[in-house]
Amino acid sequence: MKALCPALFAAALIHATPAFAQPSSASPLLGVWAVDVAKLPTPPAERPKSVTITYSDAGAGKWRTQVDVVLPDGKAVQAVSTYTPDGTATAVEGNLEADMAAVRLPEPDVMVTALARGGQPASMRSYTVSPDGKTMTETVVYFTAEGRPAMRTNYFNRVR
Repeated sequence: MKALCPALFAAALIHATPAFAQPSSASPLLGVWAVDVAKLPTPPAERPKSVTITYSDAGAGKWRTQVDVVLPDGKAVQAVSTYTPDGTATAVEGNLEADMAAVRLPEPDVMVTALARGGQPASMRSYTVSPDGKTMTETVVYFTAEGRPAMRTNYFNRVR
């Protein structure tokens, strides 16, 4: 499943909160998160060495997301995006899987993201922060090459 590295990269790139939700400073999603590489649902040789996601308040009602990935071959890739978190489509730059995303935060600890590339749907993702704020679970809904719906779960730990 070589698409996992780009998928994790895309998954993390754009995340936000709608205008009617609590202020972004109240969201436990803000901070730095690292994927638990050992729990990725791919063979060890295909797993990235690391994936780190940083969510920050960019001011004026915007969020900033930075994703740093070290691929299995050691190559480092990065994506950064600043966006208004109102659920409308937003451009994604430097991403391996998506060039557009729409994001919403229905609860302060839950984020829902829709990703697209080239005008075509790519995946839907939900992120849930644990009650203690130390872990985050990502559920990815996507379609296989055969057009069948599929799901996978990735686990992140708070770095800070």
